Amino acid sequence: MTSESLIEAVEKASSPDELVKAVWALSGSQSEDAIPTLIQVLGFNNPGAAIAAVEGLVKLGDVAVPILIRDLDGYDYGARAWAIRALSRIAHPDALDILTEAAAHDFALSVRRGAAKGLGDLRWEKLPPEAQEGAQKKVLETLKQVAKKDEEWIVRYAAIVGLESLAKQALTEEIKTFLQELEKQEKDLTARSRLRLAFTNQE
Repeated sequence: MTSESLIEAVEKASSPDELVKAVWALSGSQSEDAIPTLIQVLGFNNPGAAIAAVEGLVKLGDVAVPILIRDLDGYDYGARAWAIRALSRIAHPDALDILTEAAAHDFALSVRRGAAKGLGDLRWEKLPPEAQEGAQKKVLETLKQVAKKDEEWIVRYAAIVGLESLAKQALTEEIKTFLQELEKQEKDLTARSRLRLAFTNQE
């Protein structure tokens, strides 16, 4: 089937199940023409279709990033959370500003959580060498802020995961020191356990 017919199938789906099947088919096409439709699906309030759309966007990779950033939904936090998940998994550093802003300031915890986790996995080799250190420090400061101050334990947990991932690539000693200090103030048992694991993994 052509990408046009696959897109049409998504647009004409008459039931939730039919929509999910159509989106999986479109995602499997790996056509750049599918990107706008896949992004649109993120706001359809159909988790199965959204998962399929995210998988298609992630497989398309870097080419989907500028369109995801351009079309990020400022009103529908559900659609925004799915888009942040896709950007986090693609992990292109062009999404750095979007992810840091989302992790630190979005009102939706699902968005903050996805962004915080994704920040630790960015592919720094995609940046010029002279830009990497500054970008990594920006990520570090954002994750430190989230890990210390976010009101939701699950978002702080995600920031700890992000810090652990970042430490595998850069700023290892600074992150180890911070994790050690953070343990003294983290009150949630689950987040504190994850913090200890992250610190242990740096040894």
